[in-house]
Amino acid sequence: MQKTSARLLSLLSLLQTRRDWPGALLAERLDVSPRTVRRDVDRLRELGYPVEAAKGPDGGYRLGAGTQLPPLLFDDEQAVALGIALKTAATGGAGIEEAAARALTTVRQVMPARLRHRVDTLHLTAVEPPSDRPAPRPGGDVLMTLSAAVRAHELLRFDYASAPGSVSPSPSPSVSPSSPSAPEAGHSTDAPPPRRAEPHHLITWGGRWYLVAWDLDREDWRTFRADRIAPRTPTGPRFTPRDLPGGDVAAFVTARFRGSENPTGPGGHGSSYSSGGSDCPGGRGWPCRGEVILHLPAAEAAPYVHDGTVEDLGPHRCRLVLGSWSWPALAAAVARFDADFEVVGPAELTDAFARLARRCAAASR
Repeated sequence: MQKTSARLLSLLSLLQTRRDWPGALLAERLDVSPRTVRRDVDRLRELGYPVEAAKGPDGGYRLGAGTQLPPLLFDDEQAVALGIALKTAATGGAGIEEAAARALTTVRQVMPARLRHRVDTLHLTAVEPPSDRPAPRPGGDVLMTLSAAVRAHELLRFDYASAPGSVSPSPSPSVSPSSPSAPEAGHSTDAPPPRRAEPHHLITWGGRWYLVAWDLDREDWRTFRADRIAPRTPTGPRFTPRDLPGGDVAAFVTARFRGSENPTGPGGHGSSYSSGGSDCPGGRGWPCRGEVILHLPAAEAAPYVHDGTVEDLGPHRCRLVLGSWSWPALAAAVARFDADFEVVGPAELTDAFARLARRCAAASR
């Protein structure tokens, strides 16, 4: 039978591997009695771990979310992956470089020497493409606010900065205090009221983040540069999502940015750039174009996507739309991401993955 401290670590490790654990199964895995499991759960709670108990004949436990972050357990591969992800984030791309560097220092300090050495062998240097206009990046808090509003379908109110060198719009006409667009207390009546929009998609393209939203005051779809958005709090009421024109965010952004090379983009909504062999985002200029759900955060995938679009779908998933000169080449471009993925379409891309898998299997023999 394991000693108490070692058994507590084993119990915590098991609770982190799946959402729900029947009490009897935990007792079997730890080779102890159900009563011992209950005592160990109480000890974990005393240490700050929010272990929740499920009632019923079978009973069970799960590791819930608490108000503070308790110590976590990682296996070797998870610890190395975390270190590499933080080191990558610290090189730039999502506006969280300083926080990522501090988190990396914290994680590295508690790593065993063998794992610390593996992380230290990775040296990254961020190299920006030559440009007269460096791409500004939004802060991590802004991205989190926008992403949360997109997923919760909550109306956004925000101030939107004009593009450098552009003429600021004239202040809106006076409105009554009961109007949704009325200036808030503490804000000058000479300043334009905050924008009100229904956020639908948070995407990246060409190293920039964009918010695709329905502008309530202009009654039209807009694409907003995330680095120019200053969200107002709290967010507004929930809304029922509208159907995006064409039903495809990549095609929509392509249509908005096609042929635009000016700083403000079509209608003054955002910047537009061409990259690589494609004349527009989403790989529309390529003969083959496909879509996958990549099991990676959008911020991690975006720096490596030059001929496509990346749409945030949550903390660990993003929608990737890419183009290439052939279906096998497109499959290989997706497979280079060291992550699981799901093919959305078309069927030609699914077939290309099957052919690529057979070739790789043959090469491995």
